[in-house]
Amino acid sequence: MGKNKHRKFADNETFANMVQAPRADLLENGLPLKGKWHKEFFKNNKPIVLELGCGKGEYTVGLGERFPDKNFIGIDIKGARMWRGARTATDNKMDNIGFLRTHIELIHNCFAKGEVSEVWITFPDPQIKYRRRKKRLTAPDMLEMYRKVLTDDAIIHLKTDSQFLHGYTLGIVEGYGHKVLDSSYDIDRQKSDNELLKIRTNYESIFRDKGMTITYIKFQLCKLD
Repeated sequence: MGKNKHRKFADNETFANMVQAPRADLLENGLPLKGKWHKEFFKNNKPIVLELGCGKGEYTVGLGERFPDKNFIGIDIKGARMWRGARTATDNKMDNIGFLRTHIELIHNCFAKGEVSEVWITFPDPQIKYRRRKKRLTAPDMLEMYRKVLTDDAIIHLKTDSQFLHGYTLGIVEGYGHKVLDSSYDIDRQKSDNELLKIRTNYESIFRDKGMTITYIKFQLCKLD
C-alpha cells in the first residue's frame, strides 16, 4: 500500500464525519448508530439521504451543498476514495454530510427501518454478466434489502451511463409493481434543466469524455400488503 493511501486511511480515523466498522462486528451486533443517526450523528431530525457506491463523494457533497435541509451519507467500501469527500466536507464545515465505510449489502445492519427517506445510486458497476446479476444494485433482492431501512414513501434515484442497467432497472421496477416517477434515456436532451442531475462525479466526467449518454430513473417501491 502506498504512502498516500496510508495517509488517507489515517485521516479517515480522525474525521468526525466518517464512520467505519469491521464487517464481523456489523454482522454480529449491527452498527451502534443504527436507529440513532438523527439523534447522535447529525443531532437533528432532517431527512436522511444515502448515496450508494459514493466513490469520492462528489454527489454526496454536491447534494449537501444544494439541500441544507437534508442530511446526506455517502456509502462505499473504498476508504481511500471516500477520503476526498470527507476531507471536503470537513474543510467546508458541512455538518449535514457523513460517510459510512461498509459494503452496501450490509446497510440494513447500519440503519433502522424508516431511518432513510431517499437513496441515490450513481454510476454503479452494471454487472452485465448473468452470473453477477444479483450484484446489480437495482436487482430485486437489493431493492428488498433497501426496503428494510427506507420510509414507506422513500424515493430511489439511479443515474448511470449504462443503457443496459437503465433498461434492466425499468424492467424490474415495472415488473415488480414499483412506481416509476421519472425516467430519461438521455438527461442532456431531456432533463437539462434538472439541477439534481447537474452534479458530476469523476466517473461521469470520464464517461462523458468518451461520448457516452447519461440516463436517469426515479422510482418508489410498492407498498407491501
